[in-house]
Amino acid sequence: MDSTSLSPAPERSLEGWPDWSILIVDDEQGMLNFLVKTLAPRCHFVMSASSAEEGAEWLRGHHVDLVILDISLPGKNGVTWLKELREQGFTGEVILITAFADLDTAIEALRAGASDFILKPFRVPQILNAVKQCHERARLRRENFVLRRAVVPATGGSALVGDSAPMQALRTSIARVASVHSTVLLQGESGTGKELVARELHAQSPRAAGPFVPVNCAAVSPELIESELFGHARGAFTGATRARDGLFHYAQGGTLFLDEIAELPLPIQATLLRAIEDLKIRPVGSEQLVPLNLRIMAATNRRLADEVSAGRFRKDLYFRLQVVDLNLPPLREHMSDIPALVAHFVGQLAPALGVAPLQVSAQEMDFLHQYHWPGNVRELRNLIERSLILGSLNVSALYPGDAQRATAGASTAPMDLLTMEKRHILSVMDSVQGDKTRAAQLLGVSRRTLERRVAEWNSL
Repeated sequence: MDSTSLSPAPERSLEGWPDWSILIVDDEQGMLNFLVKTLAPRCHFVMSASSAEEGAEWLRGHHVDLVILDISLPGKNGVTWLKELREQGFTGEVILITAFADLDTAIEALRAGASDFILKPFRVPQILNAVKQCHERARLRRENFVLRRAVVPATGGSALVGDSAPMQALRTSIARVASVHSTVLLQGESGTGKELVARELHAQSPRAAGPFVPVNCAAVSPELIESELFGHARGAFTGATRARDGLFHYAQGGTLFLDEIAELPLPIQATLLRAIEDLKIRPVGSEQLVPLNLRIMAATNRRLADEVSAGRFRKDLYFRLQVVDLNLPPLREHMSDIPALVAHFVGQLAPALGVAPLQVSAQEMDFLHQYHWPGNVRELRNLIERSLILGSLNVSALYPGDAQRATAGASTAPMDLLTMEKRHILSVMDSVQGDKTRAAQLLGVSRRTLERRVAEWNSL
């Protein structure tokens, strides 16, 4: 198309506009030249077209963050095309410009989905201010979404607690892995702190200033997971009354953490593989490819190699995720960290709950070291929280039915660990009338882990 042009930015001198792409649509060549000259040094790419039809061609093949659109165009006018863009799922910012306008036109433009409305002629500061406001609006919308979705732990320095050999090795691995951009696969039992490690990797990475967006793949229905991850256009499926950005969009510039990735359906695994390899995504029902600038981390409490062998997980995706593979140790393999973990949780939770700190005796600490901890660190945290609320650490909560032995000291006659674990879990299940979902929450494990443990008892 002779009437279109593409101008890569020689520099990005305007702070806060990294990787923004702008499409300018105006039939006045002088206005196109003016806007390209003004914006090209400040943005990632500036594209220009002289009609809505030519602009639509650009959008079919390029990702655009902002459209600057003249209302009076040959053929389809700007307001009509804007309405079509919104119906087709375009979620970027749009600034409408015109030399002839009244209040009714402005109202129509805003109702059509315009972000701003500017009258010609305008000066450089006016258009720069309008673009800055659009950029700020998009940034705040993304940040608000991320903040609503996840609360980042308010801890100073590393949130990893413990000086055992396994924890020291984990910290060393994190320090080495954080600085690279490769995908990371975190494997370990439920409650070992996989999301905490992912956040630590993000905090130590060059992307630390960007968002950390976690998504629990097991918590989203298979029918909605594709839309949740990649977004969708309006009308892409029944109920899609408006376009929506996906989690990949909100993680741009930062980290997307895919927890419980083994729960992804096989068709979505294929789509995810393409996204990782091509660094592009296509929202459901859209023709537009959106480039990615993020790091992907994934986690699972299953052995993905076993899932591959069973045909439940794609081998190529497994190898693509396993560029860096970190295995988190269960709590029973670093029991020496229990005193530090108890002190950490007491210091963290007591002020939040508004209660006095918990005092743990030497005998009680001995029994904490004997317990099997099926729910790992998460179960220990839940125990400390319950104990803070009740005012004391009741050892019989871990060893139900044998309180006398619990208070007598671990050295006298320690119970069989599996028996103690079974009694503890059964006691918790009894307290919630057999509700496995609630019992799993109190124990700090997934329902699947709880059911697997019960099945193991039945097989003995």
